[in-house]
Amino acid sequence: MSPRHPWPTWAPRLHARSRRRLLRTTLICVLGAILALAGVAVGGVWWTTDHYGDQVTRIPDAFPTGPRPSKPKAHDGGTTFLLAGVDSRSKRPTTGNDATAELWRYGAQRSDTLMLVHLSGDEHSAYTMSIPRDSWVPIPGHGSAKVNAAFSWGGPPLLIRTVEQLTGTRIDHFGVVDWHGFKALTNAVGGVRITVPTAAYDPEQHRHFAAGTSTMNGDEALAYVRQRHGLPGGELDRIKRQQQFLRSMVGAIRSEVSITDPLGTARMIDAITRTVSVDDRMSNSDLRDLVLGLRHLTASDATFRTAPIVRSQMIDGQYTLILDRAALRANWRAVETRGS
Repeated sequence: MSPRHPWPTWAPRLHARSRRRLLRTTLICVLGAILALAGVAVGGVWWTTDHYGDQVTRIPDAFPTGPRPSKPKAHDGGTTFLLAGVDSRSKRPTTGNDATAELWRYGAQRSDTLMLVHLSGDEHSAYTMSIPRDSWVPIPGHGSAKVNAAFSWGGPPLLIRTVEQLTGTRIDHFGVVDWHGFKALTNAVGGVRITVPTAAYDPEQHRHFAAGTSTMNGDEALAYVRQRHGLPGGELDRIKRQQQFLRSMVGAIRSEVSITDPLGTARMIDAITRTVSVDDRMSNSDLRDLVLGLRHLTASDATFRTAPIVRSQMIDGQYTLILDRAALRANWRAVETRGS
């Protein structure tokens, strides 16, 4: 275990360039046009984050009340985000300023994708951990269940409390995008080129995916990244597909975003602000600090991991993943205190 990347060998490392692209794409999709702003003069960042920050939808009362984890004494001064992709059956958007339906109603939505992101206090490293939706975890007030049920039962506050209890970390900010937003972002860049390595059939969605490379629109891409039935590795194979999609999407976003093409950049940022929601504690100055902080990152500074898994197990007729909670907490604590 190297001091620069304090993670054990329970998950393979992505190529440095892929990790950087994955991190940047994730933050773009949830926190807004960060990649578009990277490299812009400080004055431009100041104006742009205020202008577009005002358009980002804030979620009121996103954080739980009552006791929450304290940051360790040796904390590096960085910021931790919880990013969620919501599995919503609503026919109307629930996230972003295009939303015409509630973000959360009891039993109506689940967090289909969860990523915990820590940006170090020295602005020179970033760590992302994916938490599989089938992870069997304690949910405060509800016993144990799959982690994606937390959002369904209690919206952002219960999801945040569940992840904080699981990881022992204090979450500073929360961001979310739903199916409608995912499709809108994909369509905004003209679709995303995806290579399907092996033909597959999803019996749940009743969709075939032919082997080969094609440009997927929003509906096609959503079906592709949602598939887990019919894949040998189930949920873990789906996470691989999500990573593959994000790596491909960043190229499409970069073709749209350029400081020499303000109209293309404006279109992309508008698409993001229409589809993403963040907690109401994230101010425009927080967004600005995030933008300026990311300007310092290099390819070798970004690390992507999946939560440590002990085994899969059937519980009450459900397929679940049992996490190594002790390893998860220890390694996330190492991330938060690195360099202190």
